[in-house]
This record gives sequence, C-alpha cells and structure tokens, in this order.
Amino acid sequence: MRQLLAAALFAALLSPAQAATPAELFDFWIGDWIVTWQNANGSPGRAHNRVGKILDGQVIEENFEGDPASAPRLLGRSLSVLDKAGVWRQAWADNQGGFFALTGSSIGETRIFATDFKPVGEQLNGQRMRFYDIKPDSFNWDWEGSNDGGKTWALLWRLHYQRARS
Repeated sequence: MRQLLAAALFAALLSPAQAATPAELFDFWIGDWIVTWQNANGSPGRAHNRVGKILDGQVIEENFEGDPASAPRLLGRSLSVLDKAGVWRQAWADNQGGFFALTGSSIGETRIFATDFKPVGEQLNGQRMRFYDIKPDSFNWDWEGSNDGGKTWALLWRLHYQRARS
C-alpha cells in the first residue's frame, strides 16, 4: 500500500511536461494564450495565440495574431506533427515573409523546435525556440540563434505565455 501511495504522490508531482509521452510532448501548448514580451525599445508587446489539434487530433495548429496596434503586426501560422518515424516536425509561415522548417525535441522539461544548421561563410547558423518553465497556465518561450553550430545560443526574443481567461 505504501508503494502504491508513493507512486501516486510521485505522479502527482510531475509537471505535464515531465509526464508527456512522445505523442504528447507539445500538448502543454494546446489552448488560448495571451502572449507578452518587451520590445527592443522597451515598449510592451502583446499577442493572442490560439493552439489546437486538428486532423483527427494528429496535428497541432498554431494561430499567432500580434496586437493590431503593433507595427508591423505579426500574423503567423504553424503546423506541428509527430511523423511516422517518431520525430516532431513544424512548419511556420508568417505575413512578414518568414518561413521555418523545424524539428522538435526535449531536454529534460524543456521543449525545443530547431532549424537545421546552415553554413554561412565561416559560420554554421541555426535558430530554435525553447519552451520552458511549463506550468498548467503559463510557460516561457525563447527564440534563440546560434552561429557556431549550437555550441552557444543568443536570445533573440523572449515571450511569456499566460492562459487566456474565458
């Protein structure tokens, strides 16, 4: 009985990110989110991001809508899927000409979507998004860049996600 109680307590302490199976790795992201950040000039940024499952629950669809008062307003969409080889893939496109093909992974409780590295002169450039501090109603998201093949990463954009209240 003690072992059963201890196992139940341990399972209750696991965050949703820790307990995720490969198919559920990005399920924490599902929902309606208010997204905030600080712009380079110090002004606040704000967006709404609606993330849901489509296509018989096999694909995660993201609909990112920057605040209409922002200039330029960022509108973007992504589709993420666990492919038949068991690898998460994401395609992102936006109204500013951005397109990224990314591969998903996890390191501990951190979830990552990253581009492939591409040689540019003497550099090996890549970008990634990191989801971390994942809680039921919030998480943080960093967009990072590397020019040394991933040995070091520089923060390019930090967003805070808070679940929207209905």
